[in-house]
Amino acid sequence: MRIAIVDDIESERKELHKKVSIMILRYSLNAQIFEYKSGKEFLDEAQCECFELVFLDIYMNGLNGIETAAKLRTFDKKCLLVFTTTSTDHALEGFRVRAFHYLVKPYSDDELNGLFEEIMQRLPAPDKYLDVHVVGGTVRLRFSEIIYAEHFQHRIHIYSTNDKTTITRQTFSEFTAKLGKDERFFLCSRGVIINLEYADDFDGTAFILKNGDKISVSRDIAKSARLTFGDFLFKRGHK
Repeated sequence: MRIAIVDDIESERKELHKKVSIMILRYSLNAQIFEYKSGKEFLDEAQCECFELVFLDIYMNGLNGIETAAKLRTFDKKCLLVFTTTSTDHALEGFRVRAFHYLVKPYSDDELNGLFEEIMQRLPAPDKYLDVHVVGGTVRLRFSEIIYAEHFQHRIHIYSTNDKTTITRQTFSEFTAKLGKDERFFLCSRGVIINLEYADDFDGTAFILKNGDKISVSRDIAKSARLTFGDFLFKRGHK
């Protein structure tokens, strides 16, 4: 999770940074905080890297908070936008840029905690990950990055997004146990598991993945594969 604090007064940026850091620990968030002293500086970065949460001071030199928010919304419609301000006079403008909340200075720790309780309800559940031991160290893979994995020559070959392949030496049962009972993963055979998020179709004998790969399914679980894939698609379509 990437959090931006935009304020042209350094002392207020630092104070909010400290308070938000406490909230990150309290709510066990995997988050980074970035500070920006102007709306322009923030927008330049936001066009390259998205932020999930932005604290934006309204009264700033140069681009003020409302102007900055309006420009942000031209390319980022989703981030949670919190105005930090000494007044709520700009509530109407805040509504137009879909502000999530106002923090009126000086705000209390209880107000910030209440805000984070609301934020936690709005944020998607963080993706799970597993640490994979490889030659020379450890690689951390998010579940959402894994397309499929197969076991051969006493190694697990994990194929993930961006054409990455991670190879680790462990038993297949050890590897699949780390994925737990996550509904995204389906065991196609004794040595292959796929992430259903990357399946485009099932033809009765194999999954056709979105990257064009074809993953065969053991004959005795073909019916289960069809039912599981259909149920997965139904649930995703109703979220």
